[in-house]
Amino acid sequence: MGLQPTIKLNDTRVIPQLGFGVWQVPSDITATVVSEAIAAGYRSIDTAAVYENEAGVGAAIQKNSVPRDQLFITTKLWNSRHGYDDALRSFDKSLSRLGLDYIDLFLIHWPAPQRDLYAGAWRALVELQRQGRAKSIGVSNFNIPHLQRIIDTSGVVPALNQVELHPRFQQRALRQFHAQHGIATEAWSPLGQGQLLEDATVRAIAKKHARTPAQIILRWHLDSGLIAIPKSVTPVRIRENFAVFDFQLNADDMRELAALDRSDGRIGPDPETADF
Repeated sequence: MGLQPTIKLNDTRVIPQLGFGVWQVPSDITATVVSEAIAAGYRSIDTAAVYENEAGVGAAIQKNSVPRDQLFITTKLWNSRHGYDDALRSFDKSLSRLGLDYIDLFLIHWPAPQRDLYAGAWRALVELQRQGRAKSIGVSNFNIPHLQRIIDTSGVVPALNQVELHPRFQQRALRQFHAQHGIATEAWSPLGQGQLLEDATVRAIAKKHARTPAQIILRWHLDSGLIAIPKSVTPVRIRENFAVFDFQLNADDMRELAALDRSDGRIGPDPETADF
């Protein structure tokens, strides 16, 4: 996985700290876009069944010269497949679409608490890890009560929780719970769906370091011990977003970015009510 920093998971495996997300990447260009990302240096690719582009991710992996064991592939279980048997079947379909023998990280995409089936889905993930077909298992968009329930009922702590997280929505209480339980924190929409790129504080820090606003925000994630999975379909942006390993933010920068946190900073759905 090269010289880029990694995070050690609670199952002893490691994940690159900067990955590449393919949410909303059209299926017909996914293979090209992911190939660009791998060529730029990304070794962690994040997809999901509901994105309908797993096959494109798989095609990029197959035609690329980077060995499979140097790539870290994540996909996710959709809400309508939370039953134990459904979850196992859904995993098989994702594996087939990706054209892989195993998945590095398999996540429950949302808790969908109204369905009240996520604990059963978690049991399926535990079984997939026991079989060795999902090397690491975790969740996405889980709040503390959701996490506590699956830990209590299974005795297995998720390796990772992927949640909305960016300087305007820093999820400090959730991150504290993660730290107490050895759960890695991964940020989706780490750039705040682009909304933070025009923020005056971010732009001032970017000017000081002669970097792009996106690079400053991604560096904030890295310096905060977070995993980030930015998305772009533009080759120059893909490369720029990866060029963040040769500088660091100073204490003043981190304090100024910490001050951007807002109680109403969430952009995406609320996990307590989201049920797609």
